[in-house]
Amino acid sequence: MPPFTVLHVCMGNICRSPMAERLLALAVRERLARREQDPARAEELVHSHSAGTGGWHAGEEMNPPAARQVTTRGGDVEGFAARKLRSDHIDAADLVLTATADQQEYVVALRPDAAARTFVLGEFGRLLAVVDAAALPPAEATPDATYARGVALVAAAHDARLGASALPTDDLDDPWGRGDQCFSRVADEIEETVHPLATALLP
Repeated sequence: MPPFTVLHVCMGNICRSPMAERLLALAVRERLARREQDPARAEELVHSHSAGTGGWHAGEEMNPPAARQVTTRGGDVEGFAARKLRSDHIDAADLVLTATADQQEYVVALRPDAAARTFVLGEFGRLLAVVDAAALPPAEATPDATYARGVALVAAAHDARLGASALPTDDLDDPWGRGDQCFSRVADEIEETVHPLATALLP
């Protein structure tokens, strides 16, 4: 059921997954603007949210250097509060993107039936490059069309990875406690996946 729902997962839900959550939402708004449609409708089409495998930071705001990366790129950090991953978050997601392979294993251990829609973020970015976009359902800026295209895209990415596993380079480094330069590099790596994802959904 629409909207197409993307769940981002990292460890504490204050650095990597919140950046991915908000940078994907920004990318979808930018795609709508490029199509001369109202960017405020982004949430009707794609619901981007996040959680952490641990609950130590539950209720906290985004880590300040992570928030800086989001805002300097044009995104919004308002209303964010960290939370611990629950099985119902996974059940409701059409696509789960984890920061690392360890977190992918954690998600799949919690919900084995989510294996086909759970990817390491960098892995999903690589797979997007080999998916035949022409074989996906038509792209329209409507909730039903975006949902259908998103679900088909995830299925195609899963088919493309059969027999292969994520690479160590697919993992996002944990920038916690490190400087702005590290956060900037991680945010760049996140954008290398979320921008093509938004483009695939709304070309």
